[in-house]
Amino acid sequence: MKMTVVTGAAGFIGRNAVAELNRRGTTELLLVDRLQSDERWKNLVGLRFEDLISPEEFLDRLHGMGDAALPEIDTIIHLGACSATTERDADYLLRNNYAYTRALCEWAQGKGVRFVYASSAATYGDGSLGYDDSDAVTPRLRPLNMYGYSKQMFDLWALKHGLFSTAENPIAGLKYFNVYGPYEDHKGDMRSVVHKSFGQIGDGSGKVQLFKSHRKEYRDGEQMRDFVYVKDAVDVTLWLAEHREVGGLFNCGTGNARTWNDLVTAVYGAMGHTPQIEYIDMPEPLQGKYQYFTQAKMDKLRAAGYGKPFTMLEDGVHDYVTTYLKPRAA
Repeated sequence: MKMTVVTGAAGFIGRNAVAELNRRGTTELLLVDRLQSDERWKNLVGLRFEDLISPEEFLDRLHGMGDAALPEIDTIIHLGACSATTERDADYLLRNNYAYTRALCEWAQGKGVRFVYASSAATYGDGSLGYDDSDAVTPRLRPLNMYGYSKQMFDLWALKHGLFSTAENPIAGLKYFNVYGPYEDHKGDMRSVVHKSFGQIGDGSGKVQLFKSHRKEYRDGEQMRDFVYVKDAVDVTLWLAEHREVGGLFNCGTGNARTWNDLVTAVYGAMGHTPQIEYIDMPEPLQGKYQYFTQAKMDKLRAAGYGKPFTMLEDGVHDYVTTYLKPRAA
C-alpha cells in the first residue's frame, strides 16, 4: 500500500489534516515532525498512522541513508515549517523553510510523487500589489519579514522551473491566510486571536486587547484580515492532494475580509458574554511590518475546480469555541 506523507503532522494544520484523512478512512500515513519539548505531542493522541519520524530522518531516508528504507510514497503534503513571523534567524529560516522544501520537491519530482506544500499570505507583504495569486504577480511581491521571504523564495524557484504547470507532475502550493481553529494550543504567540481572546475573556470579567491603528484610514480594531477556519484550509489542501492534475500556487482564504472587532465580538458571542475590548499601542518594531488589510483573491482556486463554500466567521468561531475551547477549559 502506498503511503501519504504529512510533514508538520503534529502542528496546527497538519494535525487537522491527519485527523480528516483518518475520518475518510486513510491510515497509511507516514508522519514527519519534531515534537520538541512543548505540548504538541498531545495533538497526535488518537490519530492512526504507520510511523512518525523526524524531518532529518525523513530526508536521510529519501537519499537512501540510514538503516530503514522508506515505504512506497504516493503523496507528500508538506506543511512543516517555522511559521513564526517574528523569527530573526534568517539562516535557520532558509534551511528550514526553503532548502528543506526544495529537497522534498526535487525528490518528489524525480519519483512522480504528488507534492502539495504550504506557502503563506505573508509573501504579499504590505498588500500594495493586492492579493492576487497569479503567476504574473508572484515575482513582484515584497514580503515584510524573513518568514514571508523564505516562503517566497521557494514559490519563485518553483515558478522559475515551471513546476506549477508541468504536464507530467505539477505541484501545488497554498498561501494560507489567517487560519484559526482547534489544535493550535502549542503555537504560543503565533496562536490565533480567537484562541488568545478566549483565554483573556475567561469567566466574562476579562477584556480583550487589540492593537490601536496607526493609520488614519482605519479606526482602532478595524484593521481587516481574511480569517479562514482550519477545517476549510484542510479541505482545500486534501482536495489538491487528490486532484493530481491541478498545479499552481493558490490562495487559501475566504475571499471576504473581516475586522478584528468582528472576530473578537464573535468570540464573546460564542461564550455568551458582552464584548469588552481595550485598544493598546502597537509595538514600534511591528508598526512598519503590520498588514492592515488582507483578502484572498479566490478566482484561481475556483477556476481549478474547487467549489465548496467557506465557513462564515461567526459560524467558524462558534464551532471552535463550543466544540473545542470550552470543553477543554471545563
